Amino acid sequence: MERNTHLVGQSTSFLDAVERASRAAPLDRPVLVIGERGTGKELIAERLHHLSSRWDGPLIVMNCAALPETLIEAELFGHEAGAFTGATKARPGRFEEANGGTLFLDELATLSSPAQDRLLRAIEYGEVTRIGSSRPLTVDVRIVAATNEHLPRLVEEGRFRADLLDRLSFEVVTLPPLRHRQSDIPVLAEFFGRKMALDIEMDGWPGFSAAAMAKLQAWDWPGNVRELRNVVERAVYRWAGLEGPIEDIQFDPFESPWGPLAGQGAGREPVTVQPAAGEAAPAFALPSAGYRPEDCADFRLAVAEYEKAILTAALERCRWNQRAAATALSLTYDQLRHAMRRHELQG
Repeated sequence: MERNTHLVGQSTSFLDAVERASRAAPLDRPVLVIGERGTGKELIAERLHHLSSRWDGPLIVMNCAALPETLIEAELFGHEAGAFTGATKARPGRFEEANGGTLFLDELATLSSPAQDRLLRAIEYGEVTRIGSSRPLTVDVRIVAATNEHLPRLVEEGRFRADLLDRLSFEVVTLPPLRHRQSDIPVLAEFFGRKMALDIEMDGWPGFSAAAMAKLQAWDWPGNVRELRNVVERAVYRWAGLEGPIEDIQFDPFESPWGPLAGQGAGREPVTVQPAAGEAAPAFALPSAGYRPEDCADFRLAVAEYEKAILTAALERCRWNQRAAATALSLTYDQLRHAMRRHELQG
């Protein structure tokens, strides 16, 4: 597992977690990495491996949630030919592949009870037995495991073995979510933004406007650093060719007035699009631009003035919160910004 990504941040909570991982890395003991999705658990596993004495050995990854329960044991411990239907030839498991190195078990909490039993034995005795074989194999593997679950609670509920948790939790590294790393958001945005600008061969790095950065810092980031990277990279490539610092930020790439309706079908009622959390988008009456159809002498001018009046009324009603105004008008944020520039409305 080699990734073109780095651990980037300066907040105390983040640096404390990285420091804890760095101190545990040289010790040949299991480590648990806990954190929400997108917080960088795999990057910490990489750090634990590369700073250990096993750095020149294999780093093998297994996502325990990506396989059906019937195949997890075969993936972990391997199987002999004919061990089960479809096993036409012998295959080593992840433990054998990681011999002399590190085995990273992601989504550990999804392991079935039988798999937990066999994993405990492999950790305790350093031996694995392929499915369909009676001969144990000796392996030298360091375990790093990750989860977004609270494992002690799963133990209390009988969903995770207490003795396995004891063996795996020599050290526990808990990664803070991005919403608790406010000082890291500008640093990460700059890092991902510059890299994206380089990837698309952008002519210079324009940076983010103060308003755009304020939006990034105000967002709750349920997807954490992974979500931030997507939002920043999307903003950079959409801004290519425009002047000045990046202003347009779209958090939800599915936001569109032309998106399919929920439960779409004949006879279904349309679903009202709700504004983002914390953003009010009250309904308002369409303004009068001072034109009567029978008095119109310049069609284009009348349409332009009326459109500008609608935009202004929506922005004023939403206190110039552009995202709320876009939602109120059934526009995307990018569409609203384009219309504002066309009518020279300053946001």
